[in-house]
Amino acid sequence: MPERPQFIAGRCYHLYNRGNNRQNIFFEQDNYLYFLRLLKTHLVLQNIDIVAYCLMPNHYHLLVKIDTDVLSNAMHDLSVAYTKAINKRFNRTGSLFEGRFKAIMVDNDTYLTHLSRYLHLNPVKAGLVSHAKDWAFSSYCDYVGLRNGKLPNPNVILEQFASRADYQLFLDQTSPPDLVKHLLFD
Repeated sequence: MPERPQFIAGRCYHLYNRGNNRQNIFFEQDNYLYFLRLLKTHLVLQNIDIVAYCLMPNHYHLLVKIDTDVLSNAMHDLSVAYTKAINKRFNRTGSLFEGRFKAIMVDNDTYLTHLSRYLHLNPVKAGLVSHAKDWAFSSYCDYVGLRNGKLPNPNVILEQFASRADYQLFLDQTSPPDLVKHLLFD
């Protein structure tokens, strides 16, 4: 398990967590939508930029850029709020997540772009959809211009490409370098 880095303003981080005992954390569409609203409340309104995201049935991935030192508290509040809501909705008790969220600092642009591709292709790799555009709970559609969402700020990554179409071509490449070995959810 990677050690949690010291959070540095102006840097990007890959944040992720999964359900306790690898169980689902999202059970119906409203759960995904509620989690996205909580991201806005607990992260975006705390000056934490969501660069990319992907919510999967039993885990989530967030790529964020921070300008403040409140990330740990914001993520804690997000996890508690979501867990309480799910426990109430499904008449359950106990923890929902497998401990605290994990965080890895993204230390270069190549890693950043390949990590965004990994996040956006996660539902395809898991067999949930045949193309990234078909998964509603990731930022992919915002990246390629199919949706004009207000949650992600894709410019951090898209500025490395000549166009959204070039990003889409990059995503569709079949042999990405193995730059995301640390991920737990393959």
